[in-house]
Amino acid sequence: MSQFAHDKVVPYSQSNAEKKEQVASMFDSIAKRYDFLNRFLSLGIDQGWRKKAIAYLNDKKINHLLDIATGTADMALMAYKQIQPTEITGIDISEGMMQYGRIKIEQKGLAHKIKLSLGDSTAIPFEASTFDGAMVAFGVRNFANLTLGLKEINRVLLPESKLVILEFSQPTSFWFKPIYTIYMKWVTPTIGKLFSGNKAAYTYLNESVIAFPEGAAFLTILEEAGFKNVTQQKLSLGICSIYCGSK
Repeated sequence: MSQFAHDKVVPYSQSNAEKKEQVASMFDSIAKRYDFLNRFLSLGIDQGWRKKAIAYLNDKKINHLLDIATGTADMALMAYKQIQPTEITGIDISEGMMQYGRIKIEQKGLAHKIKLSLGDSTAIPFEASTFDGAMVAFGVRNFANLTLGLKEINRVLLPESKLVILEFSQPTSFWFKPIYTIYMKWVTPTIGKLFSGNKAAYTYLNESVIAFPEGAAFLTILEEAGFKNVTQQKLSLGICSIYCGSK
């Protein structure tokens, strides 16, 4: 199975552990401050990005929605409020992140609607054609094998069902790109270390964004994984992109 440059980008370069284990450990270590840092580092803009991504799933009633790399369940909770699928299953490789997600779900009284469980994108623990919608927010960069992960999502979706992916991309504007580069390379890791104690996690964020095959390259990868009608919408001067495709 083909691999891409970002598949080999890991949080802890000195470690011999595989990417999956390193990413899980990294998210476990920053879970407590993850939501706060998302809001702080994006100046709250990430909430608008999420809403726009979820809106792509609003063209039909969804019975069972899969949220891959669910983390602290931000997307799952927002999707339930916004499009009200019958049920949502969230999977993640970080139990530490999901602990905080379950607390949020309980507080909203939605434990009967949203379930979180350990799950790896390269071996999604569900039968084929289980879900009629899927989403991944800021998670595909962390897949240990991008192609395999996307093919697994395709496998568990019903025909004609949509996959929506929200992921960082790099701006191309000649005046904005230098500002963005400084912010991602220096400001983000410094703030990340200050509040989470883990600078490596936010250095990895920048490195994985740089290595990720974005734009037209990623649309081609989606098609090769079995998706059709693939599209990209750039947000906020290209900082972020919404990718969409149907099985």
